[in-house]
Amino acid sequence: MIRFDDLALFVRTAALGSFSNAAREADLLPGQVSAAIQRLERELDVRLFARSTRSLRLTAQGDEYLPYAKQVLATLQEGRECLHGAADALQGLLQIAAPSDLGRNVLLPWITAFREAHPKLLVRLFLSDQLTDMFRDPVEIAIRYGRADNASYVALPLASDNRRVLVASPAYLQRHGRPRTPDELAEHHCLLYVLGGRVYDKWVFPVRGELCQIAVAGSLFCDDADVVRRWAVEGQGIAYKSWLDVCADVRAGRLEVLMPEQPGEAAPLNLICAHRKQFLPAIRQLHEMLKERVSLLTALSPTYGAQSVSQYDCHEE
Repeated sequence: MIRFDDLALFVRTAALGSFSNAAREADLLPGQVSAAIQRLERELDVRLFARSTRSLRLTAQGDEYLPYAKQVLATLQEGRECLHGAADALQGLLQIAAPSDLGRNVLLPWITAFREAHPKLLVRLFLSDQLTDMFRDPVEIAIRYGRADNASYVALPLASDNRRVLVASPAYLQRHGRPRTPDELAEHHCLLYVLGGRVYDKWVFPVRGELCQIAVAGSLFCDDADVVRRWAVEGQGIAYKSWLDVCADVRAGRLEVLMPEQPGEAAPLNLICAHRKQFLPAIRQLHEMLKERVSLLTALSPTYGAQSVSQYDCHEE
């Protein structure tokens, strides 16, 4: 019979990449974790990990089995939550992945307040602009920009009408002037974002029902979206950011929105989960709280309710 503790150690070992790390996290000896994995392998009659003196990696069978193991553990947690009942007694471990800028500057105080309202709940927050693998990484939910393009995931909307906006600091605009059309961005210092080794130097705008690409250039690049926002606040150039990332800076006067009549690229925000069965009470309540708070910010956007059709004649570079 498969032991649930062995399943949990399998999932954590896969996430952490070694028996030693999993043992340290669980306050066990590495040999105990190794024995648990061996028991599980005997029950399943497969090898879950390929072992060597220097590395530990999932086999093809282990990689295939991992999402099922996570689903079983999530179902057990859901049952535990139901037995222990009330919404004001949320407990267990909730692991959340979020983008760096949004996570630090918008979500962090909200998630902290949510945890304080539920003292028995443990929260782990992972902030990174790298895309989380919901089936392999040690998270229950991910908060992501963009449309959910993986049918294996379940997406709950947080801000369906969120968009990107062009922003620059008053100091930058005083020195370099204000672009009036997207074409004029070619004459300005643009702050560029790098993800997976790719530089995003073609900014997309909706124009008359179609998407128009404008080639931009700059001398500052970063793979951390929060750094791009900081550069914009410091007057280093023009950024093309999610409204949610920069709305506090705009309201405080640190940044100004350029071309508010030109709708920016859609940047819907969603809460992503690998399986619908993983929507535990804590996740459902967190979603409702985040959706309510985010809606207050999107309602302040200069393009809120604007049509995604512009009169601008786009000249693609």
